Amino acid sequence: MSSTAKITVTVDGDQYIDTVEARTLLIHYLRETIGKVGTVVGCDTSNCGSCTVLMGTAEDRDRSVKSCSVLAVQADGATITTVEGLAGPDGSLHAVQRAFHELHGLQCGFCTPGMIISAIDLLRDNPDPTDDEIRDGLSGNLCRCTGYQNIVRAVRAAAAELRAPEVAS
Repeated sequence: MSSTAKITVTVDGDQYIDTVEARTLLIHYLRETIGKVGTVVGCDTSNCGSCTVLMGTAEDRDRSVKSCSVLAVQADGATITTVEGLAGPDGSLHAVQRAFHELHGLQCGFCTPGMIISAIDLLRDNPDPTDDEIRDGLSGNLCRCTGYQNIVRAVRAAAAELRAPEVAS
């Protein structure tokens, strides 16, 4: 007999109240229960990082987490941001999404959601990272296509764009 729990989470700005099996992983809740399929199921072992989302609680600000290593019940009361929740209200891409697109920071796109979320978390803590700091900040995410050069370029360009308003003031 499986146990269930009622959870309340806010995902990409919308609140969801659901009853889930206690063993349900956050990645499966996001994809199968509420339809956030932009978050990718990769390795199911937390090695690849494709399933990375931002998760925040009342006690802690948003941090990147691998949603295949978090139970949905652990997200009760949390705020989750998926790659689908990054675009502006008008549909405009987030600076990191735009840089990945413009600088070819993706090929097959499988790792892209996790890379983008991890890059956003990195840039919140370090708005002007070196290439080595970018590589270190993305080290929990695997890409088998690009060789990382364009990903690093994209993160560097996004960092510059995100810092631009500070420079102007």
